[in-house]
This record gives sequence, C-alpha cells and structure tokens, in this order.
Amino acid sequence: MFARREKPGVLRRLWHFLFPPGGLRRAWMYIWCRTKRLSDSPHAIAVGFAAGAFVSFTPFIGFHFILAGLLAWFLRGSILASALGTGVGNPLTFPFMWWATYNLGGLMLGYDLKSDITIHLPEGFWMLLFTHPGAFVHHFWEAMGPIIVPMMVGAVPIGGVVALGIYFLVLKAVRSYQCRRRERLQARRQQLQRQAAE
Repeated sequence: MFARREKPGVLRRLWHFLFPPGGLRRAWMYIWCRTKRLSDSPHAIAVGFAAGAFVSFTPFIGFHFILAGLLAWFLRGSILASALGTGVGNPLTFPFMWWATYNLGGLMLGYDLKSDITIHLPEGFWMLLFTHPGAFVHHFWEAMGPIIVPMMVGAVPIGGVVALGIYFLVLKAVRSYQCRRRERLQARRQQLQRQAAE
C-alpha cells in the first residue's frame, strides 16, 4: 500500500546507501537510538558495537558485517549491535581511516610509503577471474598487497583504541537508557496498581 510506484534503480539505491536522503547525521542518530534500545545487557551491546567499530578500520570493504558479527560472537557481544557499529565507517570517515591505517601500518612495518599510490594491473586482468583464477589472485595481491598489508597492521592499534573508547561510551549510554526505562515502567505499574485499587 505504501510501496513506491516506481522502484529506484541499483545506482540510485547505492547512492542512497552511501548518502542517505536525510543526511549522514540523521542516519547516525538512528543507529545510535537503535543501539540504546536493544534488549541485550549493556555490556553485550557495548562489546558488539565496539566490535563493529573496530572492524570498520580494516580494509575489507564488503565483509565488515560478517567480520563484525563473527568478532562479536567470539567476544560474546551482541551481533545486531556489531552490525550497527560498522556505521562508524561511512563515506565521511573512510578516507581518514584509510589514510591513518595505511600510514601508521607502513610506519610500523618500516615501509617506504609513497605519497601517491598507483595500482598497476595487467591488461585483461578482470577476464583472468574467469579464465585463470589463480593468476587473478596472484596479480591482485601483487598490486594491492603493498596497500592492504599496512592498512591491516595499522587498523589494529587505531581500531583498538577507538573501539575501547566507544565501548565505554556505549556502555554508559545503554545503562542510563535502560535504567530510565525501568524507572518509567515501574512508575507506570504503580500508577496502574493505584488506579486498580481505587
């Protein structure tokens, strides 16, 4: 009944995913409100959200939901909160994340980092995926490895510090919200009991 008459195309849906019509601030506030209202314990929610935030710093775009869910499961956190936590990585924050993880990781590994990054792929590279998958993986890693490895290494300390800060922030917010909610429910029950007694 409330469905669109004309369904948006793939490109339009992708654009709305990257840049929500209501703005990234509104999307972030929605994620924050959803996180506080989850029914798990404050610790589980905070662990899950922190896991999602940590994974957002890794260069594995497209696998953040899966990796965050696995990490949250391993840490006994909320898997749903981990999905919401991946919202820390978004079109506004990714460039800073990638720059920071690449440079710190390169510094830790002793790489001679270049200010301009060029990726050289052989001609017909994408066809190798169907004709010679092994060669495709080899050329892909040869071109992207010097970029991915420093980002992976740099993501650990930076993502860890950010995730730790987010854990305590979310823990405090969820505890406060759940405490206020319990007080409201208790007040509501007492009011209903008084009305029933009258």
